[in-house]
This record gives sequence, C-alpha cells and structure tokens, in this order.
Amino acid sequence: MPRFRSEYRLTPPSDEGHRDNGDGDDEAIDGPQQIGAQPEDHPSGWVTPSGVRIRAVASEFVTVVRTHLECTDAELAERREPRVDIVAERAVDTDEWGLKEGPFRSYRRTINATARPDGRNDVVETTTYRLRIPVWGWLFAWPIRRAIANRQEQFSYWWAPPDRLSAHAASTLGLLCAVQIVDGYLGTVLTQTLSFAIDEFGRGNTAQGVVFGIVRFGVLVTLIMSFLADRRGRRPLLLFTGVSSCVLTFLGGLSPNLVSLGGTQLVARGLSTALGILIAIMAVEEMPARSRAWAASVLTMSAGLGSGMAVWVLPLADLSVRGWRAIYLLSSLGIVVIVWAWRRLPETRRFTEHAEEQIVLSDTDRERRRIRFGLLGASLLLLALFAAPASGFHNEFLRDERGFSGVDITVFTLVTATPIGIGVLIGGRLSETWGRRKTAALGIISGATGITLSFVFAGPAMWAARLAGNVIGAVGVPAMAVYGPELFGTHDRGRANALIVTAGVIGSALGLVSVGWLSDHWDAIAPAIALLGIGPLLVALLVLTRFPETAGAELEELNPEDA
Repeated sequence: MPRFRSEYRLTPPSDEGHRDNGDGDDEAIDGPQQIGAQPEDHPSGWVTPSGVRIRAVASEFVTVVRTHLECTDAELAERREPRVDIVAERAVDTDEWGLKEGPFRSYRRTINATARPDGRNDVVETTTYRLRIPVWGWLFAWPIRRAIANRQEQFSYWWAPPDRLSAHAASTLGLLCAVQIVDGYLGTVLTQTLSFAIDEFGRGNTAQGVVFGIVRFGVLVTLIMSFLADRRGRRPLLLFTGVSSCVLTFLGGLSPNLVSLGGTQLVARGLSTALGILIAIMAVEEMPARSRAWAASVLTMSAGLGSGMAVWVLPLADLSVRGWRAIYLLSSLGIVVIVWAWRRLPETRRFTEHAEEQIVLSDTDRERRRIRFGLLGASLLLLALFAAPASGFHNEFLRDERGFSGVDITVFTLVTATPIGIGVLIGGRLSETWGRRKTAALGIISGATGITLSFVFAGPAMWAARLAGNVIGAVGVPAMAVYGPELFGTHDRGRANALIVTAGVIGSALGLVSVGWLSDHWDAIAPAIALLGIGPLLVALLVLTRFPETAGAELEELNPEDA
C-alpha cells in the first residue's frame, strides 16, 4: 500500500477553462474545443470564432486536493489509470486527466512523479475541481473532498445515490429541490393558518371544515396544468404553476373575508399540487435508472423542509389577530427562488426528444396503461383513506382521549415525526438496491400497523408505536412516489399522475368523513382508524403481487412506446 498524506485549499475560480453558457451557469472546458462546436448539455453555450466569453463566479471556489505519496512502480501505474469512483475520468495528456462524468463544473487531475534511488517514487497528485450542485453544494463539499483524496475501485458511497450523477443530473436535482421547498411551503400554509383566519373573520369550526373541503376541488386546476405539461413541456408549466401559486397565496394574505381566502387557496393549492407533480416528473425523466427513487427521497426531504418553514414562522400569527397574514405574504419570496431555478433548468431531455412525435398506441399498450392506472389509483385511494384521518384526527385524539395539552401535543409530534427523514433516506437507497416492491410493502405494512397501534396503546407504548410507524412507514414513500412517473410514457405522464392524485384526494375526503361519522357512532377514534387500516394492507398485497419491479430499468424499457 502506498503511504500518502493529503491537503486541500479553496481558491477563487480563475477564468481558465470556463465559458459562460448563457444561462447564468459556467460550463467547464476540459480540452480543446472545435470552433463553433456546441456543448452537449447546454445548447445555448456556443464557442464562437472570436473566442468564448470568459468569466469567474465570485461566490464559488475551486477546491484543490493535493496528495503526497510514496509508492512502487506498480502502485504508480494503478494511480495513472483513469478514476471510476466519485468521478469518471478521461485521459487528456500524459499524467493529466479530465472529466468524463461526475457532478463537477470543472475537473482536472495531474500527477508529478519523481523516481527515488531505492526504487520507489515520490508522487504529488493534484486534483482541482468545482462542484456543479446548485444550492446544496456546501452539504456535499466535505464528503466529496474526502472521496477525491481516498480513491476507490468503484462508485459506492453511503451518502450518495447508487449511480454516479452527471453534472447535468446533479444540477437539475439541486434546482428541483430548491423549487420543492417552495412547493412544500405553499402546500402547508392553509393547514397551519386557517384556524387563525377563522378567529379574525369571526367564523366557527363549520366554516373551517367547509374551506378545507372546498380547496380539495383545486385538483381540477391540477388536472388542467398537468394536461398542458404533456403538450407544452414541463419547464414552462413549472414556471407558471410555481409563480401563480405564490402570487395567489400572497393575495390570500390580503383577503377581506373567508370567501376570498378560500377562493385564492382553491386555485393556489391546485397549482402547487401540479407543481409537485411536475417536479417529480422532471426528476424521474432526468435521473439515471438506479437513482430515481433516491432522487424522490431527496425531494421528499426538501418538501418537508418547506413545510417546516411554514411552521417556523407560525409564531407571527400570535403577534396580533391579523398576524397570520404575514405567513401568506412571505410566499412572495418563493417567486424569486422559482424564477432563479427556472432560468437554469433546461427542458427535460425525454420531453424534447418526444415532443414532436405522434404516438399511436397498440391495444397491448392501452391495456398495460389501464392496468397500471387502476393499480396506482386504487392504491393511492386506499392509502389516503387511512392516512388523511390518521393525521387529521390525531391531535383531537391526543387531546380528548389521552388528555394531552397543547404543549404535550407539540412535544409528541416533534419526538415522533422529526426522525421521519431518516426513514425517507433509507427508503430511497433500499428502493434502488433491494427493489421497489419489497421496500414499498415493508414501509406500508409497518407504517399502517405502527400508526394504528398508536391509537390503541397509551403511555410509552403509544409513543414507541407512533415513532416506529412514522419512521419505518417513511421507508416506503420514495418507492411509491416514483412509481407514478415511471409507469407512464412521456406523452401522458403528467395527465396520468394528475388523475392518480385525484384518486388520492377522493380517498382522503372519504377517509375524513368516514372516521368522523364512525368515531361519533362508536365514541372513539381508534376503532375507526383500525378499520380503515385494512386498506394499506391490501395495497401492500397489490404491490407485492401486481406491481412491476422498476428498479434499475430505463423508462423506455418500462414504456416501450417511448423507445
């Protein structure tokens, strides 16, 4: 084994080896460029006969990792092979390698070897790179630096997706996660603030229930936007749904009455739901085959962060009777994020390739789509039938049947819900390595069982059951989330997923009404939740026996009409 030590430094990026690609993002130039050649990832970045326009990004830094080694000739020969771990390299010159694939804006590795009289070699290996992970690069700076300094035989890191992401895929996912945060915030505002708005407008619980019911009709807006996304493209609809939802949420903060608030939120919630569908579709269409569920887990975490932000600013509602309006007005900040990300996001490659094609489906294709839609629609309906009341009636259960105070409920929620992210991340990796079906079934059965038991038990057992149900149940979320975009072709991926979401909305409404009526009839919430808990068990059976295994398969394999 060679003996080595590594050091690193950060330096401002130099102009050498970069060009402005016209979208606010720099593009690496790893070798000689033919005049007039067009870069693969960004058609807008041309190399002109007069030379490329060069600039540096002052907010980013070049990382330099320098490794000093003492090694034999054989070990030096191994070091001179192109890397295939955190980065896939290509030879550029003698003892110089550039980027073939990896999440880097620019990359260069050189070796300077000096033979010693004892037959060994003093080697200085210098790696210079800039990450291409917008927004989240700081999270990956240290692990990637460690990976650069410690060479492996293959790509395998617990903190990374199963597949090595290209610069384009890493950039796309980072930008989509930023938009997903905004979407998570928009989808949570009404739930967190409606009770405060009810107090200002002098209305009661009946009015609150009516507003919650009416906004579910926003799914009609979701359907329209998703239909358009299959015709006009994902990128323009992402901008329209995101910005429009932010504007309408902002206007909701200026509402003179409850009718106005409900009306703006009906459309805003429909648009934000469509935005979430588009984010998932764009991620699935751009990610490598073995990283789609992992990407879904990261997006789920981002949505949770956005939802959490709505809770973080909730104390503004306590400042005055009109304080809740500030939470709506803050949604205007989301416009900046969405426009910034949209300018850097290209249209998905798969939509661009198939946009002009006229797809004629065979009878076999139509039958396959009907079966898949039936499976996914029924599954989401049954899951929502259980999940909506299990969440919606949970605080009432703790307060009325377990005697919890408001502080007790807050502590219980923090303890049992905060670790959910762990389950989501584990589920994303298991979905790729263990398979979608087994991972989804494990999460669904464990989640439904744990959550049901939390309504049955009291004391520490209730806490443990809810914690286990939340965390292990979250393991199945990425697998189920990615099935919808995977199982339909490019031309109707948006429409199909919107219709499936509609089935979920119907299920949640039926679940809330059923548990409300049954709990009044039985004078207890637990039996009603347990009865609806049969639904997720049926879904797990469907997943194991009828769902296709999609892990590692290209979308064109799953949908032959796109091949």
